Amino acid sequence: MERIQAGARVALRFTLSLADGTRVEGTAPGEAPWEVVVGRGDLPPGLDRCLVGLAVGERGRYFVAAADAYGERDEGAREILPRTDFPVDVDLIPGMAFSFTLPDGREAMGQVMAVTEGGVEVDFTHPLAGHDLVFEVDIVAIGGR
Repeated sequence: MERIQAGARVALRFTLSLADGTRVEGTAPGEAPWEVVVGRGDLPPGLDRCLVGLAVGERGRYFVAAADAYGERDEGAREILPRTDFPVDVDLIPGMAFSFTLPDGREAMGQVMAVTEGGVEVDFTHPLAGHDLVFEVDIVAIGGR
C-alpha cells in the first residue's frame, strides 16, 4: 500500500479548525478534493508532517501547535501604509483583510488594524498565527512526485 512521502502529490478532503472548534476552512461535501504537494510549502510544516505516512482511505485528526502551524503573532509585523495604497472606493474598517504584492512578487495577506489621518495600520502577521489548530484529513489519492 502506497504511503505519503515528502514530494508526493496528494488529493484530500479536510477541515481546519481552531483548537476551540471554530471552523476556519475546509472542503465542503461534494466539493472536489484539495490537492497539495507534501513538503513544497503548500501547507505549514506541522500540517505537512500530519500527512506523511498516511495511505489512501485513511483519515486522521491532528492537533498542531501554533509554533508548528503559522507561528506566533509578530507585533513587529505592523506597518502604517498610505491610504493611496488601497482602492479609493473601499471604506476601510478594522478587521478587513487585503492581499498585497511584495517587492519580490510574492503575495502577502494583511489585516487592517486602524485607519487614521496618518494612514492605515496593517498587520502582516498571518491571521492564524498564534492559534493552535486541529487538522482533520481524509486521503483521497496519492500521485507521483
